[in-house]
Amino acid sequence: MVDLRPVGYVIGLLVASLGLTMLAPLVADLLAGNDHWFVFFESAVITVLTGGLMAIACANGVTAGLSLRQTFLLTSLVWLTLPVFGAIPFVLGATEASFTDAFFEAMSGLTTTGATALRGLENLPDGLQLWRGILQWLGGVGIVVVAMVFLPELRVGGMQIFRSEGFDTSGKILPRAGEIASRISVIYVGLTIACALAYSATGMNPFDAMVHSMTTVSTGGMANYDASFGIFGAGVHYVAIVFMILAALPFVRFVQLLAGTAQPLFRDRQIRGFMLTLAFSVLLVASWLWGRGGAVTEGTFRDALFNVTSIMTGTGYASADYMGWGTFPVAMFFFIGLIGGCAGSTSCSVKVFRYQLLFAAVKSQIRQIHSPHGIFTPRYDGRPISDDVMNSVIAFLVAFILSLGITSVLLGMTGLDFITSVSGAAAAIANIGPGLGLEIGPAGNYANINDTAKWILAIAMFVGRLEIMVVLTILSIKFWRN
Repeated sequence: MVDLRPVGYVIGLLVASLGLTMLAPLVADLLAGNDHWFVFFESAVITVLTGGLMAIACANGVTAGLSLRQTFLLTSLVWLTLPVFGAIPFVLGATEASFTDAFFEAMSGLTTTGATALRGLENLPDGLQLWRGILQWLGGVGIVVVAMVFLPELRVGGMQIFRSEGFDTSGKILPRAGEIASRISVIYVGLTIACALAYSATGMNPFDAMVHSMTTVSTGGMANYDASFGIFGAGVHYVAIVFMILAALPFVRFVQLLAGTAQPLFRDRQIRGFMLTLAFSVLLVASWLWGRGGAVTEGTFRDALFNVTSIMTGTGYASADYMGWGTFPVAMFFFIGLIGGCAGSTSCSVKVFRYQLLFAAVKSQIRQIHSPHGIFTPRYDGRPISDDVMNSVIAFLVAFILSLGITSVLLGMTGLDFITSVSGAAAAIANIGPGLGLEIGPAGNYANINDTAKWILAIAMFVGRLEIMVVLTILSIKFWRN
């Protein structure tokens, strides 16, 4: 029998902490001179009391560390519990959203998906706009800590290959988690402040700069305007591009850079693969646009660079309605969204390193066919890839494809058309945000999607953010056996 008290204690503390962060939008509404601040006061009281009581009730079961089973539960239940409380300001607030829409918005925020079910974003009170940014910012740093601390120990999707990449927890999940989280948090806060200052310097007002810096560094993509980044100028676009790329790189490399070691950042095979794929994709889309327009312009190149970077990193901003660019860019956006950024970043989707491991295995197998008596071992960054890592990667990719297919079918059964179903499933599981088509594309949102589809998409966001295998493990009967 799994002792749930340590798990409940940690979740209670996190819920209470989430309630305390509601004081920031409360202050924002007070400074803006509107009466919406009381919504966040009520929400904060409910959330802090509930989380505090849960922590107190479970405090007698706190142990020095968590077992493997408890850790699986914790990493899953956190991303299910926090959206419930994060949804309260949307239900009580100016949007008067249904719980379905509110939970969808909160899940999208905390998983840094960036899909929204709200209209008229520019008309929302300052507190709600800031709350959307805070949810994404908290989700971004949270998933980096999970990716660097928990997933390698849980041997999920090949993440164990990064166990020695700067942080070796040696099988103890919690003792060094605080140290790792603190180092990552310093980098995360520093990038956020730098991004906000850069936005302000290029024309954003201070409030927009603060909110958008949170949703950029978290690669979340929730904007304060229905037109996303289409209302901003070139300078703002280039700032966003730079910080979306930085946020998609492994945060452990920034930690090493601050420690005075720059070589790992420039020699990282995963980073090189990400940058080359991004550059090649931008070149293809820009060439297509130049061919259609008959002229090479800075604006065309910037639109290609911005939107390709946004989709590949899973941020989900849009500077233009790329659905009108033709079939080739639309197909490109679908597939590059399934690539994602680097492991140990706030980026999403499959991640570059898994494709690199898969290609290494395919290359080794081809050489084995050519030379049956030879011994060819797949390698990554010069190191042999163990069988358990490769099996984990293959299992993840199979689970990802199956989840994408099942989610697409379920969405289709709710009445959505084929393009909306498939692209919506990909946007949710890969935590990208915008899908394809007129309804959920860059010029639309998820407001008109039926409630059943929204719950399916919210669950898909949760499954995708936790790297799929964590959720599948918890759902297995063997997990609950002694």
